[in-house]
Amino acid sequence: MKKKIKNFFNSNPNGSFKLKDIFFKLQLTNEEEYETLKRILFELKDEEFLVKIGKRYELNKKYSERIVGLFRLSRTGNFGFVIPQNAEIEDIFIPAKGFNTALNGDLVEVQLTPFRKGKNSEGNISNVLKRNTRQVIGKVQKIKSSIFVLPENSSIHVDFFIPEEKSLNAKNNEKVLVSNIIWENDKLNPEAEIIEILSGQTDYNYQISLIANEFKFRTRFSESLLKETEEIKEIIPDEEISKRLDLRKKNIFTIDPEDAKDFDDAVSIEKLPNENYEVGIHIADVSHFVKKNSQIYKEAQSRGTSVYMVGSVIPMLPEHLSNNICSLVPNKDRLTFSVIAEMDLSGKVFRYQIKKSIINSKRRFTYDEVQNIIDTNEGDFVDEVLLLNQISESLKEKRIKKGSINFITPEIKFMLSDLKEVLEIKIKQTKQSHSLIEELMLLANKIVATHLNKGENKNKHPFVYRIHDIPDEEKIREFQRFVSSLGYKFDANSKNKSKELQNLLEQVKEKPEESVINEVAIRSMAKAVYSTENIGHYGLGFKYYTHFTSPIRRFPDLIVHKLIYNYLEKDKKEKYNLNELIEICEHSSEQERNAINAERLSVKLKQIEFIKNKIGEVYEGIISGVTHFGIFIELEENLTEGLIRFKDMDDDYYLYDEKNYMIIGKDTQKKYRLGDKVNVRIVRVDEVKREVEMMLVN
Repeated sequence: MKKKIKNFFNSNPNGSFKLKDIFFKLQLTNEEEYETLKRILFELKDEEFLVKIGKRYELNKKYSERIVGLFRLSRTGNFGFVIPQNAEIEDIFIPAKGFNTALNGDLVEVQLTPFRKGKNSEGNISNVLKRNTRQVIGKVQKIKSSIFVLPENSSIHVDFFIPEEKSLNAKNNEKVLVSNIIWENDKLNPEAEIIEILSGQTDYNYQISLIANEFKFRTRFSESLLKETEEIKEIIPDEEISKRLDLRKKNIFTIDPEDAKDFDDAVSIEKLPNENYEVGIHIADVSHFVKKNSQIYKEAQSRGTSVYMVGSVIPMLPEHLSNNICSLVPNKDRLTFSVIAEMDLSGKVFRYQIKKSIINSKRRFTYDEVQNIIDTNEGDFVDEVLLLNQISESLKEKRIKKGSINFITPEIKFMLSDLKEVLEIKIKQTKQSHSLIEELMLLANKIVATHLNKGENKNKHPFVYRIHDIPDEEKIREFQRFVSSLGYKFDANSKNKSKELQNLLEQVKEKPEESVINEVAIRSMAKAVYSTENIGHYGLGFKYYTHFTSPIRRFPDLIVHKLIYNYLEKDKKEKYNLNELIEICEHSSEQERNAINAERLSVKLKQIEFIKNKIGEVYEGIISGVTHFGIFIELEENLTEGLIRFKDMDDDYYLYDEKNYMIIGKDTQKKYRLGDKVNVRIVRVDEVKREVEMMLVN
């Protein structure tokens, strides 16, 4: 009866009906049905599915509206949420029976159901508006005469039926790529076509394919695009050289990681007669080669960014450009866009110029080589390196004094075999040589963004900024509660929260809880994004900031090059209107988030690959997460994260204290708190679920 009534009102969303009207329209006949109808109408009113106006019942408008949003499947696959496009509407809980034919990430339409006894409204997916999943990697499973593909990605909750004529004669258990997904009836499996057999790939290449597929990154460039790229010549015409600042005789050099393949920034320094210094930051001029609306441009825009996996990269630009023509390799003429600043050793900028240039790098340094020069005062270009280091140290000190937050996020380096198997995991040490380059790049980005907001330029031109909003007040208060539980002071009401936070980070330096406090602090912050509306960069403490220094690997930087040249030279060849730039900012921000998640997954899978051979071994770790089902541990030696479930802690029954980030033993009162050091044993590794299980060791 209840289902009948709901269907009736859903079919008549604008109707208004008396009890007797509903009785006759539902073709009910006896007094018992009348009483049941009356009771259920009252129930539906209490549940807010219906509203009663006088003697008439109407569908609650909240349940007649169809809401559009993105479907996100839970980790277990037993439920999901729809994140509405309208930011004023809270996320909507979707039970498994309400998925309809939606796959994770699809744009869907939701029909709300009556109020749920929980945090979120509940709904059912009524329509899939746009598929997010276009290709899936999985294993072939033959069941009698039918062929299915079982997805490797746990966020895909259904298996795919493959008609025999669309199977490429794939064998049982072969790894394949499927596409052309059709799913119109949720009572049946979705249908798809096998377009490539992947079983011939090495385990490493298959893993990269899997991650790229999960986050929708293309790993190949089309033949026509590669042909267009190959037509770009390395030889620079004299006519182009004559238009540029010629810096080829200057002592310019690059500083990059040892395994870098593309070099998109170079630096230089010279002493001036007035005792100041001319500091040059020279960036690869990708914009000269990648013309608006060319195939290369459109592909770079679609990709948004290069993706750096463990042991490989999915580039934004084809190798002919990224590793050759645009790369600032030593002893070759290369086109650049330079920011040249007159400064003193305290980091004060007196004047600057932003010009297209041509350079010839005299040396390719690694970070370790530069660090050795800083430590020993010996080596190639020792004077230049030491002066640049002194200026960068001054810039960093001034930046932090003004409220810039210097987060320390430990990173790891994988030592790989020729087959890309993990031999060893090391924690990277951040050295002065890293800071030298970082501070100069920050300076260039800041100068470019500030220039567009000076004098007659102010608010005149639409531009792409890198912005970072102030943190949410509630998250900052939560952070204060957390650090207080660890015995540290942090004032969430301070007028200068960034300075307050930086002081805290200084206090926890080299202490066991340093990485956890840094991680929780970062989670408390807003995310930095690209935007045409400048609100400043809170984390850096800059009023104006952009991304200008990495156009080989970031599309917004390429656009900033085009914009700044247009504004400086009043060049109207490649125009951009505000709407175009808004779209570029939104897409680039989304692709950046995808890239970060893909890179994290790549690291996690390699950590799991390494630790699966360490079952039974004992490690020191830090409690990095506390939940209602267990505690997460991050190993100090290699930053691998694992889980200890409450069910495996048999010394007591543990209660979750969410406010104080801890668990407490009911009988023993033993406490385990976020940031505590513990010893753990590796118990089990599940590569499919991407989980490492651990147990505590006394």
